[in-house]
Amino acid sequence: MKDFLRLLLFTILFSSCSLALKRADKLYQKANLQKPCYDAVIVPGVPFKNGSWDSVMKARVLWSVYLYHNKFTRNIIFSGAAVYTPFYEAVIMGLYAQKLGVQQEHIFYDTLAKHSTENVYYSYKLAKIQGFKSLALATDPFQSALLNAYTKRRFMSPIAHLPVNFQIITAMNTESPQIDSMMAFKEGFISILEQESFFKRLKGTMGKQVRYGTDKALRRL
Repeated sequence: MKDFLRLLLFTILFSSCSLALKRADKLYQKANLQKPCYDAVIVPGVPFKNGSWDSVMKARVLWSVYLYHNKFTRNIIFSGAAVYTPFYEAVIMGLYAQKLGVQQEHIFYDTLAKHSTENVYYSYKLAKIQGFKSLALATDPFQSALLNAYTKRRFMSPIAHLPVNFQIITAMNTESPQIDSMMAFKEGFISILEQESFFKRLKGTMGKQVRYGTDKALRRL
């Protein structure tokens, strides 16, 4: 029975990842034909551990840099508080992006978000303050698929999706640049694991901790 359940779980995960990758490729091909230039792309954060970016952070940063250099976006919003480690995820990613040629004036930071839905919401709020009209979510295919329903359900103004194309970023063959991570260090850091229970974190992931207020560009759920 246990072997069957493991096989079933593996099959579900494999199918989900396969569908997410196919969706990502389809969305990129569509964007490549239409050549949109968004005011900004939203890039959710990843914990910074062991003094260097991991494969997930690297993929998201490289993809945002590719979109910037290839005129898919004018600006990049990196989003992420110091959640699991004492470094603001957004700032760490921005430091890498600057090393890879993105101009500092085209990088914006949301350092409030602790959960994936909050990455989108707080970046959306920041975009409104900056006067940005057209937005796209630029993250890995699996997270993009998970957030698809949220971006469609919650926001009246569309947030497009441009998930990472792994073939493109692999071809970039970029070495890891050196950054001063202390520029992103948060004094008095307390891990979210000590602040929130599992169920509260789950609630946050579902966007249930955000105070949406009376913004007319948001759908009431």
